[in-house]
Amino acid sequence: MKLDILTKTETLDIQKTIISKIRDLINAKNLEPGDKLPSERMLSEKFEVTRSNVREAIQKLEFYGLLKSIPQSGTFVANIGVTAMNGMIEDILRLEEPDFKSLVETRILLELKTARLAALRRTDDDLLKMKEALDAYTEKVLNGEDAVQEDLLFHLAIAKASGNSTMNTFMLIITPEIITNFEKYHVCDKGLAQSGIIEHQSIFDAIKDQKPQLAKQKMKEHFSVLYQYCYNI
Repeated sequence: MKLDILTKTETLDIQKTIISKIRDLINAKNLEPGDKLPSERMLSEKFEVTRSNVREAIQKLEFYGLLKSIPQSGTFVANIGVTAMNGMIEDILRLEEPDFKSLVETRILLELKTARLAALRRTDDDLLKMKEALDAYTEKVLNGEDAVQEDLLFHLAIAKASGNSTMNTFMLIITPEIITNFEKYHVCDKGLAQSGIIEHQSIFDAIKDQKPQLAKQKMKEHFSVLYQYCYNI
């Protein structure tokens, strides 16, 4: 028995096909804002795909604000006109999976903002979460262990402390891909982990002392290697 393993590209193609069919279904049935879509089971049977494929497509459309899922009730067309919806879906279908360099560049831009905002808005609980992540990172590095996940947990704690839920969500979206690809693309030498302890501590201190410009500057210095990677400096 042959097992079919879908590549990332094939999965993306299936998702785009389902999104196109959902758009066609909305247009064919003249569904308006607030109208309910068929269930995931019915859509999976109609489109001849798995329910998980349908769920992922719906979640993507929900992320862009085109559909709204209500627990125990179903999925509904969001409050947006048909013309605008069709245009937005066309844009979504043209989107490609971001390359790793684009993800890293986005992370840099986000984190310079989140560090500054975190210094202005952080709570005592935020500081505690950052310190826990910093200590976990330090312990792993000093033990000679891989600390990529602990590194990113520290940065996610900063994003949460920024008080901006949208920035926090974007960080959560791009973080898994970055974790997966950090070593694959050899972005950071493992020898840099030691200096990372000092850099993280400097960022933490600036946020703790509520010095937004210093926090932003320390984050920028921390990303010097990533700047070289993204911009060939």
